[in-house]
Amino acid sequence: MKIESLLVQGISAHNNPYGAIVPPIFLASTYIQPAIGEEQDFAYSRGGNPTRNQVEDLLGQLEEAQYSYAFASGMAATSSVFQLLKHGDKVLLNNNIYGGTFRYLDQLFESRGLEYQLVEDFNHLSEEHFDLTVKMIFIETPSNPLLEVTDIKRISELAHQHGAVVAVDNTFMTAYLQKPLALGADIVTYSATKYLSGHADLIAGAVLTNDQAIGERLKVIQNTLGNILSPFDSYSLIRGIKTLAVRMDRQIENTHKLIVFLQSQAISVNFAGAHSKEEAAIQSSQATGIGAVISFELPEEYDLSVFVQQLKMFPLAVSLGGVESLICHPASMTHESYSQDLREKIGISDRLLRVAVGIENSEDLVADVAQALKQAKGEI
Repeated sequence: MKIESLLVQGISAHNNPYGAIVPPIFLASTYIQPAIGEEQDFAYSRGGNPTRNQVEDLLGQLEEAQYSYAFASGMAATSSVFQLLKHGDKVLLNNNIYGGTFRYLDQLFESRGLEYQLVEDFNHLSEEHFDLTVKMIFIETPSNPLLEVTDIKRISELAHQHGAVVAVDNTFMTAYLQKPLALGADIVTYSATKYLSGHADLIAGAVLTNDQAIGERLKVIQNTLGNILSPFDSYSLIRGIKTLAVRMDRQIENTHKLIVFLQSQAISVNFAGAHSKEEAAIQSSQATGIGAVISFELPEEYDLSVFVQQLKMFPLAVSLGGVESLICHPASMTHESYSQDLREKIGISDRLLRVAVGIENSEDLVADVAQALKQAKGEI
């Protein structure tokens, strides 16, 4: 079954009570057991819930993963992956990653006896980056917010030679565009709040793997920490996933048109594959599209505050992946946990803006950006 059909038909109505087309929401916290020593499939909803199990099964089908776990947020998912590490372990990560992930590294790693190293360009990762303490590579590709692309297959092969596992945050692409496990990664993480949900109305996360030992360990971590996705949010995520393909197709189409317009205004745009021919080739080989997030530095001749304030169709807000377009200022919003020196070193300037492109009419989106640019330049 092709993924477009799987998104809709992955949960069979034949497996639901009364043949319900929409899976029911099981809100019960606990379940009656037949007798002492006899357990049925569900006992307590922290350990397992029928509705959560359905969305986990659906996510597993999409990702072609044997082990799938739904969490209360993207950071709950990411932090659970970091729970796999032991005292003295080191993680290598992109130098521009989601600010919440960096905050976890910066605020919690030291107290747990863990180390991390930010890598400027994973595509130039070499043997020299590895020592006996490196146990995990954590990749965002494309990265947030500069949209840099990493070769998942190459990094996975290199990491495995040194006994390190590879985790890929696939939030920007989803399995519709990119499947890291098929490229050699060991773990895939998601902020399912974004494209998988698609409607800016729930917070969710997911972790998937085909490694039995990792999968079993993650199940223990999820049950122990209790950072589970609620039944209602599980149902909402199932509903959102059904329209993923049509949403992303429209968003990517709109993104291409917005890129063309911005470039026509002599504004350099960051998008997956834009940084070099090498990254463009990598993106083309491992994904079927560029996604729907871009970023750009607004040139000095434009008033940054005026530009953002004059936009009518791009509300200033964090997050991305919903049907509506959004704009944010990474330096003060999503990546405020980075020091200014680190932001400047990486390239997250105070004039950098990140745009999440929605499903609105593309002509309306381009016209809105055009009028805001004129206002910001004092031409209106």
